[in-house]
Amino acid sequence: MTIHGTFPNTRLRRNRKAPWIRSLVEEHQIRSCDLILPLFVTEGQQLSEPVKSLPGVNRLSIDQAIITCQRAAERGIKAIALFPVVPLAKKTDDAKEALNPDNLLCQAIAAIKAAVPTLGIITDIALDPYTSHGHDGLLVNGDIANDATVHILCQQAIIQAAAGADIVAPSDMMDGRIRAIRQKLDIHGYQDVSILSYAVKYASSFYGPFRDAVGSATNIGKSGKHTYQMDPANSKEALREAALDIEEGADMLMVKPGLPYLDIIKVVSDTFPLPVFAYQVSGEYAMIKAAAANGWIDGDQVMLESLLAFKRAGARAILTYAALDIAAKLGNI
Repeated sequence: MTIHGTFPNTRLRRNRKAPWIRSLVEEHQIRSCDLILPLFVTEGQQLSEPVKSLPGVNRLSIDQAIITCQRAAERGIKAIALFPVVPLAKKTDDAKEALNPDNLLCQAIAAIKAAVPTLGIITDIALDPYTSHGHDGLLVNGDIANDATVHILCQQAIIQAAAGADIVAPSDMMDGRIRAIRQKLDIHGYQDVSILSYAVKYASSFYGPFRDAVGSATNIGKSGKHTYQMDPANSKEALREAALDIEEGADMLMVKPGLPYLDIIKVVSDTFPLPVFAYQVSGEYAMIKAAAANGWIDGDQVMLESLLAFKRAGARAILTYAALDIAAKLGNI
């Protein structure tokens, strides 16, 4: 068929005409080394307990967690993030188990570091796994006591660093905790332990399956965390939070949740020179898995697309429960 007329000089489709050229010109990629694998560790031996609200995710005893970590390292994943499942009997109002140098998390840190020394270990600094009320801080007359909580968090960071943590990650959202933790780590000789600050953590409804996994959902009940986590309606406040944590000594910043807050990841990464990490939180992951299980979407492709969105927004690394599966599909790149 002959077509007469003016043709466009620029045809953007030329750079889309085949897989090889699409690969050559693509602006962003997901690599195995971009992924951080969250792991839930529980007491016992040879245990792998499925988390019903997180398909494909299990609570692992330390011996099983080591096997998973070895598999992660083989697939090119460079770091894990550990979260303890603390027995109800060890949860107290004052979170005293958080300061036990032989607690479950510290045992897991030491065992994994010994078994897979090349794997970076990121640990959670917060009290919610250890409190009987499920909050990230100490409750005094029904309110979170900021400064008293920070004092406990500093001690928690020290014992985790002593166990072998490479990066401590305060997720509590107490004011002033980054400076306090940095000072305590340095005083105790842990200058090389990094701080990944959950600088921008919203009081989100996407955290439900995570709370099921660590056993804090029942404890916190209908009580919310709105007095210390950020209001989902606010974006400029995110810049204040990030700026303060940088000033106080953070090495990296976290934005959490991820996909509903791509605008926040973008503005934080564009504004500040520190690496910005994103957390594809439990609710995001669970929704993709549920839709895939119903045959409504291609789960693997949607998962990859959502992770790519984080990179496009400016995230350097991504915490995702899909890390093992995605890394297996990508290969060690």
